[in-house]
Amino acid sequence: MERLAENLIRGGRLGRGDDLGILLEMDLAALCRAADQVRRALCGDRAELCTIVNGRSGRCGEDCKFCAQSCHYHTGAEEYPFLPVREIVEEGRRNEAAGVRRYSIVTAGRGVHGAELDHALEAYRRLRAETDLALCASHGLQTEEEFRRLKEAGVTRYHANLETSRRNFPNICTTHTYEDKVENIRRAQAAGLEVCSGGILGMGETWEDRIDMALDLAELGVVSIPLNLLTPIPGTPMERLPPLTEEEVLRAVAVFRLLNPTAWIRMAAGRGRFAGGGRALFQAGANAAITGDMLTTTGTGIAGDRAMLTELGFALETTSITARRQL
Repeated sequence: MERLAENLIRGGRLGRGDDLGILLEMDLAALCRAADQVRRALCGDRAELCTIVNGRSGRCGEDCKFCAQSCHYHTGAEEYPFLPVREIVEEGRRNEAAGVRRYSIVTAGRGVHGAELDHALEAYRRLRAETDLALCASHGLQTEEEFRRLKEAGVTRYHANLETSRRNFPNICTTHTYEDKVENIRRAQAAGLEVCSGGILGMGETWEDRIDMALDLAELGVVSIPLNLLTPIPGTPMERLPPLTEEEVLRAVAVFRLLNPTAWIRMAAGRGRFAGGGRALFQAGANAAITGDMLTTTGTGIAGDRAMLTELGFALETTSITARRQL
């Protein structure tokens, strides 16, 4: 593991032609130490917190089997149209004041177009003018021209999860394809946006599926990789799936770091199952998190996450307003 870490730090990379079985066989503590060593050398001690606002909820026509907001399942999820711009901006201000660096509007549905896209663009323009937040967007499948309009409005990073491996994807969703996801990422990048893309662990996938997704993300040049732990939601087809063990999750985090040495590895839903808001995850290669308790069921708070990461020796990325408040 030490030799592997040193090779990655010198610029080497693991790929499909390498024997990756060692990542599954190696002692977990040694694997996590190697992943943390690579993170420190190539990413430094920077950490980044982001939050999201559920801009439009429920009635989604896609059939993703993990999702409470799909109209294909009866979950009792809240349903409402696009939030007023004023509410979105006010929530962004509150999050910025609490110490968040990035903020994203997330909408249920296949995509956002027409008048609803104009509504989203107005919100992003207001956020850019009235806050120092770095802006992200998560609206599903969009055209390259729509991505360009998002960028012009102030969005710098687009969120578009692969969710799982190419092989496993048809077991998760049938209303769009894995290739639809990949092409969407490429369109966002062609429009000049960074991409945040990851998936959900614990949906019945194999270790080979996890490695395959991690390699696809590396090949796509994704800069931020959110890792969610499945929260089985009553009413969805995955409501009875057993949770992953902590050891499985830690190994997965370390593997994603070693296969994506310079990316933000961003812990998201399910992190609250770990002691101390997931301290061990940030000693296994992770260096970013979705925080708060909106939609992602993180079960953690902004203040607690900031304190935990600072105690671990991370320097938090901040906006200028947060920096001023800390002086």
